[in-house]
Amino acid sequence: MDQFKNLLFLPLLIGAIVSFAITPVVIKFAKKLGIVDYPKKHKAPKVIHTYPTPRGGGIPIFIALLTSSLIFLPLDKPVAGILIGALILTIMGFLDDKYNLNPYLRLMLGFVAAAAPILGGIGIAFISSPLGGIINLSQPQINFSLFGTHHSIWILSDLFALVWITFLMNVINMGAKGVDGQLSGVAVISGLTIAALSLKFSADITQWPVIILAGITAGAYLGFLPWHIFPQKIMPGYGGGTLAGYLLAVLSILSTTKVGTLIVVLSVPLIDTGYTIIRRVLAGKSPVWGDAGHLHHKLLKSGLTKNQVAIFYWIVTALMGILALNLNTGAKVYTMIGVAFALGGLILWLTYQPKNRS
Repeated sequence: MDQFKNLLFLPLLIGAIVSFAITPVVIKFAKKLGIVDYPKKHKAPKVIHTYPTPRGGGIPIFIALLTSSLIFLPLDKPVAGILIGALILTIMGFLDDKYNLNPYLRLMLGFVAAAAPILGGIGIAFISSPLGGIINLSQPQINFSLFGTHHSIWILSDLFALVWITFLMNVINMGAKGVDGQLSGVAVISGLTIAALSLKFSADITQWPVIILAGITAGAYLGFLPWHIFPQKIMPGYGGGTLAGYLLAVLSILSTTKVGTLIVVLSVPLIDTGYTIIRRVLAGKSPVWGDAGHLHHKLLKSGLTKNQVAIFYWIVTALMGILALNLNTGAKVYTMIGVAFALGGLILWLTYQPKNRS
């Protein structure tokens, strides 16, 4: 019980308290900071809010992450790398909230942020193959000395981590941030799922930082949730969306067993984003420019309220989390295939049902 309290409950509690306390401060100063979104001025197909709403949700979430990490985690090289990457995303998110940065510029800066924890030593040496066995990512390596210190670059491992972190940042920002409260709830459930999986192996002290960071992540978004839930007082913005994907991706690669688990937990936004990218490319459009074709848009058009859409995502994420905790690698692959077909059928039905054609 003491271990549960120290590793998960207290980091989650402090993260939630800090986030909850800082968010109204950001809301209060949002107009002075120039990060209020006016839907009548900011006309875009993906915009669904109807009243001026502050952006900047990444700011209180980052402050909660930073504060809690300094309390509960040693400021070693990996933790410093994680925090530096998160800071880059927070600054970029603020600039995007204020100036609406070009999506391609955001993507490039996202790679820079993703590189920070990798330079801090976080990477994946081995992953489980869906066909059975282990895929070795530790070779080839580049070894060199710089200023008297030996360094190793694991090419495949670092490339995999770089692409995975950047990919998940954009997936969460695109596919899990559509309506009031949606992102916050998904991030809380996903963080708790990773924490629950790591707690199974808490006898291994190398899992303790993973549990703590997962608790901090869940807590930061839990504290933000009361301000984000319908009717939202503040939006996560680009910073809040990418921070969720960034932290969850980093957590998943701190132990190779969590990559497949997180893919299952986030299967709906992952598959929805995949379908969206394919649809945009086939239509001759850029995959990075937003539109109103995501699943949450279609659910709203079908008659669901914003609250109902958010709850739908929370329930599905929780159910997938329970499944992921009890599936082996092969079963996770079949689950993803099943979800892909089911979600594809749902999207087609929502797209072509008579109500949407009128």
